[in-house]
Amino acid sequence: MLVNNAGIGGGGPIEIASDEDVRRVFETNFFGALRMIRAVLPAMRERRSGAIVNVTSQGGRVTFASAGVYCASKFALEAASESLAMEVASLDVRVVIIEPGVVLTPIFSKRDSRPPSDVPAYVRAGRRFVMNVGALIRVPTMPEEVAATILEALTTEAPRLRYTVGSEAESLLRQRAALSDEEWIAIANIENDDEYMQRMKTIWGEKLSAS
Repeated sequence: MLVNNAGIGGGGPIEIASDEDVRRVFETNFFGALRMIRAVLPAMRERRSGAIVNVTSQGGRVTFASAGVYCASKFALEAASESLAMEVASLDVRVVIIEPGVVLTPIFSKRDSRPPSDVPAYVRAGRRFVMNVGALIRVPTMPEEVAATILEALTTEAPRLRYTVGSEAESLLRQRAALSDEEWIAIANIENDDEYMQRMKTIWGEKLSAS
């Protein structure tokens, strides 16, 4: 069994994300996972058994302003995982995608210490990304919940490809699916910060809606 759980954040707004920043995020979140998959898959294929668990993120299904590089790396891993699941199903090798919300892990201490952006046009987006993460990290999904979900995914008699972890992630994916692309973009551009956060609290669901 392989569990790809390594991940880092960073990147910032797309216009000002350097090639170095983009490569750094993708090197860990995407290319590192692919290297591990290619290392273990020949043996799994040979013995016709095995499981590959890729921990992505709610950010692998939904994007946020000022987090495009991180989300892109997770979207990429989601796509690769789904394709891989098709390729190895006949070999009795399982692929599992785990999609956590905001989990209390060292990923936040590994974030770039620089401000999200010092370009005036992008300051609001960076501030709001920090506001969302800050609100959710006060009521985080715990690592133990992710571990329990991985165990469930590997032992259930009714396996699925994707498993979401955390009520905030479940609410986000459900709410986002009910919105058009244009509505989602419009929410990000609500003028007033307080109004924006009130709207986001309804999207994040029970963890924030009462606060």
